Amino acid sequence: MRRATLFVAALLAAGAAGAEEKPAAWEGSITGYWNAPKGGDDYGSGIFIATHDKLHLEARINYEATHAQSAFIGWTFSTGEDVTLEARPIVGYAGGDVRGPIAGFEAAVGWGKVDWYIEAEYVHDRTEGASAYTYAWSELGYRPIEPLRFGIVTQRTRVYGFDRELQRGGFAQLTFGKITGSVYWFNPGSHEQVVIGALGISF
Repeated sequence: MRRATLFVAALLAAGAAGAEEKPAAWEGSITGYWNAPKGGDDYGSGIFIATHDKLHLEARINYEATHAQSAFIGWTFSTGEDVTLEARPIVGYAGGDVRGPIAGFEAAVGWGKVDWYIEAEYVHDRTEGASAYTYAWSELGYRPIEPLRFGIVTQRTRVYGFDRELQRGGFAQLTFGKITGSVYWFNPGSHEQVVIGALGISF
């Protein structure tokens, strides 16, 4: 009887260890953006993300420029409890109206209801007459209640063709389950203002 009990206990322990060692599942998200620059042509853009443990795969459409596509691979490092930090170096390549290798990073810091996020990339554009350029997007957010997040947003881009390369403004987000809706308003009140609506789905 004692041997049988020990055998069952060993099986249960092995099962628990196997459950702990279960490989991480793939996760991902798809976010679509509708960009409406004042006095310009509206257009759509998208970001597609797939992750497996620390491995990060990402593709972007119309991010560096309209009619441009880019793909990345990266590795995620994270630490912290009360204050969390996540950093991710990425490398990739752009094709289309912008062509060339890309080096970049993404990082996020969280503390209670406050968070800060930044993504930046350096593109060595090899199209004729083009030059290297650094693209960036940053958000400083506050979440007073669970579904709502709002704050300040900035981006550095050439995609709109404005004289002002650095765009500044505010944003608001609502999240319900795996769906997040966002509105960004850059350069409010100016002749170079841009409104962006976004819808993201995680899975």
